[in-house]
This record gives sequence, C-alpha cells and structure tokens, in this order.
Amino acid sequence: MPMREEMERQGNWLFRWRGQLPFLLLVLMPVAMQESRWPSGDYPIHEVWEFLCLGISLLGLAVRCLTVGCTPAATSGRNTKRQLAETLNVTGAYSIVRHPIYLGNYLIALGVTLVPLVWWFPVLYTLAFWLYYERIMCAEEAFLRVRFDDAFVRWAAKTPAFIPNLLAWSAPALPFSMRKVLKHEHTTLLVIILLHCGLEYSEHYFFEHRFYGGVFWAVLGGVGIVSYLVLRTLKRRTSLLRAAGR
Repeated sequence: MPMREEMERQGNWLFRWRGQLPFLLLVLMPVAMQESRWPSGDYPIHEVWEFLCLGISLLGLAVRCLTVGCTPAATSGRNTKRQLAETLNVTGAYSIVRHPIYLGNYLIALGVTLVPLVWWFPVLYTLAFWLYYERIMCAEEAFLRVRFDDAFVRWAAKTPAFIPNLLAWSAPALPFSMRKVLKHEHTTLLVIILLHCGLEYSEHYFFEHRFYGGVFWAVLGGVGIVSYLVLRTLKRRTSLLRAAGR
C-alpha cells in the first residue's frame, strides 16, 4: 500500500482515540518525577515555573475555545466514530491554521510535560504527538478534500497546517458562543486542572514525602471539580447551554 494511503488508514483508526494521547504519557510521569528537581533547590522559584506551565496549558484551552465558540454545528466536534464536517470552516481560528483544535491539544499537554523540568519529557511528547496526529490530520484532510474539492484545496494552499500565521486572521463567520464553549469544553478545563494539581501534590510527595499542595492548588482543584459538575448537570438536564445552529 502506498505510504499516503497507509497514513490515511492509520489516521482513520487513530481518529477514534485522538483525545487519549496525553493520558498515555502519564505512565512516564513517575519516571520524570524521579529525575525532577526544584531549581537550585528553591521551591518558590519552581512555583513560578508551575504557573507558567499552567499558563501554557490554559493557552491551549483558549485556542480550543476560540475555535469551538465560533463554529457551526457538525464541525470541530468530539465525534470519534467517523469523520464529520457539514461545512468547511475557513474563518476565525481556521483562517490562520488548518488544525487549531489539535494545536490547542498540543499546548495543553505540553504545559503538563514541562512541569518536571526534565528535558526528555516534552521532547518525547512532541515526537509522539507528531507521529500520532500527523496521521489523523492526513486522514481528515483526505476526507475534506473529497467532500469540498476545490474549496478545500484553495484554503489549504494558503493556510498552514499546524504553525499559525497570525497575519492571515479573518474574522469568524459566526459570533462567539460562550454557551457552546461551556457545553463542550468543561471537561477539557477539568482535565487541565486535575493534571496540574496532581503534579503539584506529586512533587511534594516525591520531594518531601508528604501529601501537600498548598492553598492555591487545593482551591483550584475544588473550583474545577465543582464547575465541572455544575456544567455537566446543566448540559444533561437543561437547555441553558444549547445554542441554535451550534
């Protein structure tokens, strides 16, 4: 089988599990923590580093929210069984990069892998992401090319696949919908919070042999869990988060 067709076949299979890559890397976290050290033995300095890493993950979430909040229904979704695209998104986040959702995913997990300050962890993650998502993106673009033909070709010719061209920004065709963001991204927010809070507690356990994380991380974790439960309930039992055409 030609390499392009083989990558598409692999990508269609991996598409179903595209959200699980960061969790696969968690098995390496204990190894990274064993090699981790607070800079100069100074915990306050490392606390600043952790906030920066959390900021990188939240930047990834912001990219996802900007994308999801401005797209119509049946696009940029969490579908896993098959490719789905009722329309071709070419404005908003899609005007500067062809795969903004995956860019957001990369930044979210990158922020996590940077926390231990072990050089090989983010490098290994980046290589794994490249091998994993390159195939998924290849399969998605093959689907979009068949479905939208010349429109896809023209858009792809001027829009980079993964590294954004900020100068090419075009205002989204639809206004930003906070309801759609809250409906679809509350799980992503919870995952970010739990991963970073878990790392904080793990560090104290590895370095000081005590289960401790400090007031900020305890409050952040509590707020994250409560927010998730509230939004999950609103999504399942009410229509407050529903937005027409989204």
